[in-house]
Amino acid sequence: MKDQVDGILQQWKQIKPELDCSSMGVVGRLRRVDNQWKQQLDTVFKKQEMSSIEFDILATLRRSQIPLTPTELYKTLMLSSGAMSTRIEMLVKRGLIERVYSEQDRRSCKVMLTDQGITIIDLALHAHLENMDNLLKPLNNDEKNQLAALLKKLLLAQQ
Repeated sequence: MKDQVDGILQQWKQIKPELDCSSMGVVGRLRRVDNQWKQQLDTVFKKQEMSSIEFDILATLRRSQIPLTPTELYKTLMLSSGAMSTRIEMLVKRGLIERVYSEQDRRSCKVMLTDQGITIIDLALHAHLENMDNLLKPLNNDEKNQLAALLKKLLLAQQ
């Protein structure tokens, strides 16, 4: 069975037979899978009336189980401080998180989930996990573990 990337690789082989384009096959497939998965993940988040960034913020607060500063959040999620401030404000207005101000310095605050935020993220998490399981359905458990290990190896090499 051939995919679109096979066609691209075949074209390069005809034009530049002296080049090894195998890495193009790996990276090209990763990028295509990423694009497809982003769309499918965003579909689930939209059903929960949130963006992927909002899901990440709420999920980070949920798994941390303690209030976090906006700085801790944006460093964990690799967002700019401005983007984080905007998202926090939107989530506060929706009643999903609240700010807890420092008693020593009112300019300093942490954010935490409200009861409504906990309910929403727990629902979204279940839908997200089901969606991810569906995305990985073509792979058996050994293949999932192997893929996870290989991707981890690539990520660690970039640090």
